[in-house]
Amino acid sequence: MQKRILGKSGLEVSALGLGCMGMSFSYGPPKDKKEMVSLLRTAVERGITFFDTAEVYGPFTNEELVGEALSPLRDQVVIATKFGFDTTVDPRGTKGAPVLNSRPENIKRVAEASLKRLRIDVIDLFYQHRVDPAVPIEDVAGAVKDLIREGKVRHFGLSEAGVQTIRRAHAVQPVTALQSEYSLWWRRPEEEVLPVLEELGIGLVPYSPLGKGFLTGKIDANTAFDSTDFRATLPRFTPEARKANQAMVDLLGAIAARKNATPAQVALAWLLARKPWIVPIPGTTKLHRLDENIGAVALQLNADDLREIDSAAAKITVEGARYPEKLEQLTGR
Repeated sequence: MQKRILGKSGLEVSALGLGCMGMSFSYGPPKDKKEMVSLLRTAVERGITFFDTAEVYGPFTNEELVGEALSPLRDQVVIATKFGFDTTVDPRGTKGAPVLNSRPENIKRVAEASLKRLRIDVIDLFYQHRVDPAVPIEDVAGAVKDLIREGKVRHFGLSEAGVQTIRRAHAVQPVTALQSEYSLWWRRPEEEVLPVLEELGIGLVPYSPLGKGFLTGKIDANTAFDSTDFRATLPRFTPEARKANQAMVDLLGAIAARKNATPAQVALAWLLARKPWIVPIPGTTKLHRLDENIGAVALQLNADDLREIDSAAAKITVEGARYPEKLEQLTGR
């Protein structure tokens, strides 16, 4: 497995990480715990060293799963988790947008609780899950800085933050990584965010690099989602939008056929080719998908391939908002 360094931080991780959320949360019913523990440990055997979770996934159950699976392998892995929601109220946002809470006292409380659930002594990368307009970002960065001084956190991250927030936070405590959605069907970070990350020496960790599964080619207009699968609530996943967006999957499929690869592998290889400090974190609950995703690291897209993908993608209009309005309001601040 190739390694990458997130920005100027010196934090070295596998070129591909593993997003763990779907094992317990959002993508249908929670998966079998023993199977997921096995999958996580197999991922380490395959060379994955970077694992992503959050207290709100469950809430709490995903951190507990990651802790059980990876604590015996602690010296081989980098674990990222997140703070920033109020888990005393409905964390899924089924009654509206989730409630934010990035007050310094809550950040420190979450850190202590996450350390216990993850069965670790220090959190490798601690992200603010979403920007909280009620708390100055300088106070957030200061709270994480305190945790770093105390040896409870190693690196500070932000998720779905806008450029001004990134700059202000970075001035207080250097930001190691920004986690944001980024893929062939969500390219907005290229407009403003990527240039600022490059300028400041901050890594990018794209979540949903496979378009929440759509770019794998395994979802079409007729796919039925479980009632507990949050994709059923997303405008981009209505049957009409899926039918329209098939053009993007067809593009990936055409490249994949030529490269003896899969659409998912092309989508991930495209991201890896963008910048050397980009580390996607596709999630999966299946071993064969894990192996398929890992195969993307060895897939070389040359300059002609990349130009062809960009040229063809520019002619495709992706239909549907990526989130309902209340959730989209939590991003890019």
